[in-house]
Amino acid sequence: MPADRLTIPVVLRRRAEENAATRFLVTDDAEITYRDLDEATRRVASALVRSGAGKGTRVGLLMPNGIDWAVIACGIMRSGAVLVPLSTFLRPPELRAQLRTAGVEHLVLTPTFRDRDYLADLESLSLAGLVTNAPVEAVRDQTDLNDSESEFVDGLDAAVRPADDMVVIFTSGSRGAPKGVIHTHGGALGAVASSLAPRCLERGDRLYIPMPFFWMGGFGGGLLSALVAGATLLTESEPEPTRTLALLERERVTLFRGWPDQAAALAAHPAFASVDLGALKDGSLEGVLPPERRRPPGARSNLFGMTESFGPYCADRLDTDLPEDKWGSCGRPFPGMEVRIVDLDGTPVLPGTNGEIQLRGPNLMRGICGRLRSEVFTPDGFYPTGDVGRLDNDGYLFFAGRRDDMLKVKGATVYPSEVEAALCAVPGVRRAFVVDVDDTGTVALGAAVVLDDGAAATADDLTREAKARLSAFKVPSRWAVVEMGDVPMTATGKVDKSALRALVARGDTVHP
Repeated sequence: MPADRLTIPVVLRRRAEENAATRFLVTDDAEITYRDLDEATRRVASALVRSGAGKGTRVGLLMPNGIDWAVIACGIMRSGAVLVPLSTFLRPPELRAQLRTAGVEHLVLTPTFRDRDYLADLESLSLAGLVTNAPVEAVRDQTDLNDSESEFVDGLDAAVRPADDMVVIFTSGSRGAPKGVIHTHGGALGAVASSLAPRCLERGDRLYIPMPFFWMGGFGGGLLSALVAGATLLTESEPEPTRTLALLERERVTLFRGWPDQAAALAAHPAFASVDLGALKDGSLEGVLPPERRRPPGARSNLFGMTESFGPYCADRLDTDLPEDKWGSCGRPFPGMEVRIVDLDGTPVLPGTNGEIQLRGPNLMRGICGRLRSEVFTPDGFYPTGDVGRLDNDGYLFFAGRRDDMLKVKGATVYPSEVEAALCAVPGVRRAFVVDVDDTGTVALGAAVVLDDGAAATADDLTREAKARLSAFKVPSRWAVVEMGDVPMTATGKVDKSALRALVARGDTVHP
């Protein structure tokens, strides 16, 4: 079956037939096979429909990574209902906004997690009536379905079509309100299937991704990628270096994807040197690979995508060097994905010219909650991404930054991503975040820098290194050296630019 004709029920049944004894999901203290996943999701689908949710009903899910999250989510999608993953970081007003935006009618949640009492949050919002615990109870009920119930679920499976809505997943830039992005079964699973080869994910792999399942990286890049590939996914609800390293060694992880920061943090941990990660293959984040297997910056393709494209839509194989004249690129768009670059009035530009990236293809989102199609897509069906980049004559995509992040400094155009990349090349700098700041009434650049463990640098040191790598107008004049945990983030895991701007404004000023 073509990848874009798949549905969650089709994939679940196929995995139960072909990979029954293979473990689908492993945590530090639990696991579930594909056979058990099939049975458990049948119970969830049956219980959910009998509790009043039908095809197209939007069902929210609010809980941390784990077996329950995966089973309930797949059961929701199997029933024909639409999954709405919700971040455990949402504060009550944000939760209310997302529930309303997505039109959630039922909500399955964990009562508490970390320091949060979600039931109390719902009571404070007068939303407690949304809660249904039937699917959770069904997951924990180990009795088999009787024949009539099994036939009932077979009927639910047959009623789910590739064109049906599968998920509403929230994304947001660092500016503006979150968007509820709508994906169909065929589009989402087609996007996942097209990304497996570039990401080097195959049947039998053991993939570790630390990202939460309520974000695209954990949901599409982790949970559904493992399901489509027939791989095993390793996850944690609360990653912690000592526990994570023990899990990776015990399970002989073959692919480590996710955040470069976590890979770097694990590599810097005292226990890292004694842990056997010899099963890791190329295509993993280089921070956890042996030094002799790491490639120079830019040698391997960047994996590039967005929630609206259901994850990556552009990359070459992550285990193979790019041609030297393509270093620093995102590789080439996946088959079926059309990419064009346009100027500010929407006119396509020549190869090698920066402009806005627009996308069109069968795996793109169906739409955005509350917006007309004409508000989201161009008349000829392209989605203006807000990303800025260029295509060369061979079709390789080079990312330059965000259209709404483009800055004018002393009359010249500056993309923060370019400055961040240059700063990350400074020895001892792990991450850099660049924003515009006010400097006596004019726009200037500020940077928050995270250093490697044991590294030290003053604002003067950083300025000197930046001047050696950047044009004068691209050198930040205000600096803040911070811990990674101090970098402000939105509920969807992106840098909060407004809060970051305030943080940097309190830092050290350096005058050329």
